[in-house]
Amino acid sequence: MGSNIGNRLEHLQQAVQLLNEHPSINVSIVSSVYETEPVGLTEQAKFLNIVVELSTTLEATELLSACQSIENKLGRMRKIRWGPRTVDLDILLYNESHIQLENLIIPHIRMQERAFVLVPLVEINKDVKNPITGTLYREELAINEDGVNLWKKVGRVEEFLRQD
Repeated sequence: MGSNIGNRLEHLQQAVQLLNEHPSINVSIVSSVYETEPVGLTEQAKFLNIVVELSTTLEATELLSACQSIENKLGRMRKIRWGPRTVDLDILLYNESHIQLENLIIPHIRMQERAFVLVPLVEINKDVKNPITGTLYREELAINEDGVNLWKKVGRVEEFLRQD
């Protein structure tokens, strides 16, 4: 998840809360919060980023719909590719599945190139592997962690939701 408009932390907290309020989703782990420079369109505010681990009975496409509904509820506007956003929810992994649909690619197509994704991902699960290559993501992360700055350490989901 990422946010770079308004109260960035609050947007991330609201997104996690809304995920947890869904009857078929349970967020079990939230990474620490990291601040990063924008990618693509660089003339915009810095992002706060987190990764969450969740369990769900939803199919991947249903989870995508739930995530997009949360983005819309929190004011996400899709005007400019890589543009500023109140919140952005991406599905990075779904079990150990490899999914290629027009609107959903898992594992996320560019995640191994993005330290702002890999740093929090490896923080919450150091043994997570790329389901296609079998490579540990922490090994891919060893290439470059530049530009990913710890903004706030997080313990449990409940603590994250109460932070100011």
